[in-house]
Amino acid sequence: MSFRKPSKDNSKTDKFTKDTFLSGIKILSYLKPHKFLFFLGAFFLIVSTVTALSFPYLFPLLVDLAQHKEVHLIPYNGTTLINITSRLELIEIIVALLIIQSIVSFLRLYIFAHTNERILADIRYDLYTKIISLPISFYEKNRIGELTSRITSDVTKLHDVLSIDIAEFIRQIFTLLGGIVLLFLISKELTLFILYTVPVVVVFGLFFGKFIRKKSAEAQQAIADSNVVVEETFHNINIVKAYTNELFESNRYLQKVNKIKNVNLGNAVFRGLFISFIILVMFGVITLVLYKASGLLEVNKLTVGQVIQFIIFTVFIAGSLAGIADLFGKIITALGASDRITQILAIPSELDIKEANANKINGVIEFNDIHFHYPTRPEIEILKGISFKANKGEKIALVGSSGAGKSTILQVLLRFYAIQKGSITIDNISTTEMNIQDLRANIAVVPQEVLLFGGTIKENILYGKLGASDEEVMHAVIKSNSLEFIERFPEGLNTIVGERGVKLSGGQRQRIAIARAILKDPAILLLDEATSALDAASEKLVQSALDTLMEGRTTIIIAHRLSTIRNVDKIIVINHGKIAEQGTHQELSMMQDGLYNHLLKLQYQLH
Repeated sequence: MSFRKPSKDNSKTDKFTKDTFLSGIKILSYLKPHKFLFFLGAFFLIVSTVTALSFPYLFPLLVDLAQHKEVHLIPYNGTTLINITSRLELIEIIVALLIIQSIVSFLRLYIFAHTNERILADIRYDLYTKIISLPISFYEKNRIGELTSRITSDVTKLHDVLSIDIAEFIRQIFTLLGGIVLLFLISKELTLFILYTVPVVVVFGLFFGKFIRKKSAEAQQAIADSNVVVEETFHNINIVKAYTNELFESNRYLQKVNKIKNVNLGNAVFRGLFISFIILVMFGVITLVLYKASGLLEVNKLTVGQVIQFIIFTVFIAGSLAGIADLFGKIITALGASDRITQILAIPSELDIKEANANKINGVIEFNDIHFHYPTRPEIEILKGISFKANKGEKIALVGSSGAGKSTILQVLLRFYAIQKGSITIDNISTTEMNIQDLRANIAVVPQEVLLFGGTIKENILYGKLGASDEEVMHAVIKSNSLEFIERFPEGLNTIVGERGVKLSGGQRQRIAIARAILKDPAILLLDEATSALDAASEKLVQSALDTLMEGRTTIIIAHRLSTIRNVDKIIVINHGKIAEQGTHQELSMMQDGLYNHLLKLQYQLH
């Protein structure tokens, strides 16, 4: 469950293959809803190109008119439709074309920008929506920094292409073709001479495009790698500072930055060589054209104005060829970026994002011979035949050493991962037959380490029920024992909690999470060592709030402190992925050689 990433070497995945092209070009399907605007912009693009080509054709004719020569425009059926005898007449035509050019250029730019922003908004939304709809296993295989780079760097590459490069590429092609047609009208002999140089420039341009695409792909990957360092450092800034590893992280990021610099410098070398080649070819051709044109002028086969026309159009064509080659390289690079985007969009989602069903369930949970291993570690079986039942409203505690499989039981219940064998049922319905959103809508989780969103306390509580009223929020605040500390803040519920809730203590974050769960009002509650990281005073307040939250709900508790689960209905001891013992606290503590009793003695000695 991953996507292909640009290779860091010259491996096969770094080559621009037919599959990469076909995958990348799928992004053009986003044009379909906006095809009217796109073709309207294309129409104005053609008009703009035609009027732009008219200026280098008309301006030199002023020289002929100054020599009292009549100018004939638009040949038709053996005659000409427009005959000009004065410079004023020609200037009037040029002014009219300038006005048309300015209007259509504005319309072209505005319409293409409008179309481009609509398309990019669709792509960004679909990409973000797709990523958040993918299963947890996807995030295990792809680092957050790289996913962020897909939404930022890759979409930015598309932004440049869709807003500028494609339209400019089309314009340059029309300029090239139109220029060649006009050159033939001026002098067929000189035009054929120039066309001999075109294949050389095109072949070199394609050769250059291959190298620039490779270098750009390397730059994209280097940027993604640097984003990973930034994400990891910022997310773990407390650890970085606690271990005084600022210098280490700074050097680690410097290595990534230097790699970006070196790749881009290499890219600049290729661009510089290409531009130098184009300048050499362009001025070399102009020199030869001037030599041949002067000979035709000498024998009166061309006028002075026509020679100037020909030279200007030669420059236009050379510039178009250079532009086409450069733009082709950029478009190919963007196809690589769109290939990575379409790969993500093609991954099957674990759910369709929609409003979750609010229908309540009873919450009778049954695990039947569950076997499970993580997708990234198929050789290590985590759960080995787990079977137990939790009736409606029962409190089940899972205990055992770290790595025994306790948290995995909660994860497969939430369908974060698919089990390999066995079945999990809720109210006698297999969880695989339930809509995944409807399943999770009936479950609330209070984890050991609560990570809040960077908004207000109220916004974090409302995450449990987005449409809740102020009265419902206040009820959850009171029930979670949060009112006392919230009232101490000047902004109350509107207090900003900071990135990941850093402005609140651990106990305060836990109570916000409990308030969120109370507001959700789930049938099933999962508590993953919710009090293990708290001090005694905070634990008492949080435990009281948890007792309120657990009332009437089927609850599965992962317990670190065994003193907190003395009154649950059943304790299940997990050892190496299997159920070693199960029973009440009283029953298990009477088993002198039992694992639970051993854990009790260890904690008693520690305290």
